[in-house]
Amino acid sequence: MSDVTTINAALNSPQRQYALERTRNIGIAAHIDAGKTTTTERILFYTGLIHKIGDVDDGNTVTDWMEQEKERGITITSAAVTCFWTQKKEPGIFKTFETIPNRVNIIDTPGHVDFTAEVERSMRVLDGAVAVFCGVAGVQPQSETVWRQATKYKVPRIAFVNKMDRTGANFENALNDMRKKLGAYAFPVFLPIGAEDNFAGLVDVVNQKAFVWGPGDVTNEGLKYEVTEIPDNLKEKAKQALADLIDAVSNKDDTIANLVLEEQPISAPVLKQAIRRLTCRIELVPVLCGSAFKKKGVQCLLDTVIDYLPSPIDIPPTEGHVPGSEEKKVVAPNDNSLFCSLAFKLWTDPYAGKLVFFRVYAGKLKKGDTVYNPRSRRRERVSRLMIIQGSERKDVDSVYSGDIAALVGLRNIWTGDTLCDENFDVTLEPPTFPEPVISMAIEPKTKNDRDKMGDGLARLAEEDPTFKVFTNEDTGQLIIAGMGELHLEIIRDRLKREFNVEADAGAPQIAYRETITKHAEGEGKFIRQSGGRGQYGHACVTIEPNEKGKGIEVLNEIVGGTIPREFIPAVEDGIREAIRGGVYAGYQVIDVKVAITDGSFHEVDSNELAFKMAGIFAVKDAFGKAGPILLEPLMKVEVTTPDEYQGDLLGDINRRRGIILGVDAKAGQTILQATVPLAEMFGYATAIRSLSKGRASYSMEPSTFEQVPNSVLTAVMDAAKKRPAARS
Repeated sequence: MSDVTTINAALNSPQRQYALERTRNIGIAAHIDAGKTTTTERILFYTGLIHKIGDVDDGNTVTDWMEQEKERGITITSAAVTCFWTQKKEPGIFKTFETIPNRVNIIDTPGHVDFTAEVERSMRVLDGAVAVFCGVAGVQPQSETVWRQATKYKVPRIAFVNKMDRTGANFENALNDMRKKLGAYAFPVFLPIGAEDNFAGLVDVVNQKAFVWGPGDVTNEGLKYEVTEIPDNLKEKAKQALADLIDAVSNKDDTIANLVLEEQPISAPVLKQAIRRLTCRIELVPVLCGSAFKKKGVQCLLDTVIDYLPSPIDIPPTEGHVPGSEEKKVVAPNDNSLFCSLAFKLWTDPYAGKLVFFRVYAGKLKKGDTVYNPRSRRRERVSRLMIIQGSERKDVDSVYSGDIAALVGLRNIWTGDTLCDENFDVTLEPPTFPEPVISMAIEPKTKNDRDKMGDGLARLAEEDPTFKVFTNEDTGQLIIAGMGELHLEIIRDRLKREFNVEADAGAPQIAYRETITKHAEGEGKFIRQSGGRGQYGHACVTIEPNEKGKGIEVLNEIVGGTIPREFIPAVEDGIREAIRGGVYAGYQVIDVKVAITDGSFHEVDSNELAFKMAGIFAVKDAFGKAGPILLEPLMKVEVTTPDEYQGDLLGDINRRRGIILGVDAKAGQTILQATVPLAEMFGYATAIRSLSKGRASYSMEPSTFEQVPNSVLTAVMDAAKKRPAARS
């Protein structure tokens, strides 16, 4: 454990105090209520960053520092903290401990699907992740989402099965869930000693020893554990777990495979090195368990982070490219290299102003240095550097390769911008974000609120890439769009608290999508000739469905110069503009392939505007012939309910046009899995409370877009015509 004095000294040191190989950049990610924030809070206590443990229910945790987070007991924004862990390394079992200091940068991410952007951008800059699972529920819907996000950004991970003290906790079931639902090559490195009320400690599979925590302890001193021999009733299970672990590792690691073939003994350090290699290559997921709330297993989790998750030099260096070209550049973690970093989050602090969170990939940065933004081609001087500790900001003089920190006062910065040395002109791959699925009209209550609302919404949209603000051209209404009801509710709440703006909002509207079902041809002409120089543009296109998820493709198949080369971009612009605005019902078009095949031009009257209009008309002509359909977002819904309410909740889901995917019994409760149209899920929180007398809970996440059935299509189309502000 490190004290606060040591932490402050390390943060403000003029030189690197913790070597790169002793640095870990990790995220804590999981389904809502799996215990991410509680786990983070315990980590901060045992690392000495705090001396009093906060609680989510009490609203006094370090990482849930926003007022809305404290009131609701959920994480809304990802919070970065830096702590230091002195690992106890044993040269031999039960012998003298050797202390090795490590710096751990932690990002606690939200579990609610409405704030998935926070997970997305955090995963982009992390070297490793701790996936937290509930020991009772196992793998839940949002668990799958964050797992996919970690896989997308190639983030190595370990799994922590939390809440082993809860009634119904079952480590084996959670482990099997990971293998079945996530396809994880997951093997335990720790086993539980007991479960539920009898959960007492952990068995270290690799070292074949036990960690047993003392009874009681409701103080803030933290539970003390004792290293002992494995209990007699678990010795055979521990030996079998070690054999299974060695077998699993030998299947993927040549060093261990050779030792097994030669029937040589495999020492704990050798096995740990192999597990680490496979974890860093995302070929193995070490699994352990504990109870963060009861303070059991947190020290083992920290040791597992250090033992198996990578430092910045244990994973392949990140790659960027030269701006405006496909030429790649390798950005290797080295303090002596030219500076290069990625701005992954923007935040407006009421005291410090605009904060730019960034991850340093190479070089170092000091106060007074100049950073260069390849996107804007602008340079700015660094006046203030910070390390973030939840709601606290600690000023530092310099940051180094592998660090996560914040800059103050930079202008014209977007999420995903690269900040680098001017002599190292490179652009790193930014995080990607999902499109909004829900929107509503919003207007200020008074004239005084109007100007303040525009400024507030612009700043909130700058911070959150999944929050969009735009004006509907047909009605002049201001529209806000986001990932769900809760997302937009939090936006309105922040408008009131942070910008003192009172606003009225319309009913939430669904972000439907349009696509087509067959191939078709279309022609567009824009001709205005009434004396003098006129306008002439003529384009022919073909349109066909694209592969699901492939988006929009616009191809140029003009041969023979029927449309001059200089007008092709104008036609493409027209095509994309028509697609953005929607053709069938005014909603965005997805998964369509358009090819420009023919056309004609006039030597005098043709210009870019005419060909842009021709492109718009051609797409609209083809779209109407291509079997247009309307798509609606479907949500994957999981409901956990006492058995007696199962029938009522099943009936309610069916009434909402839901399709039941599965009904499972787990720990005395029924778990319903279904897909339900988002349009039918408004007000579901109130309905489920009423049907179950407050005893059932649910979660949902975006699943896919599917065709709107004919039985509701007319109503949707009529509503779209009456309320054009609902379009997005």
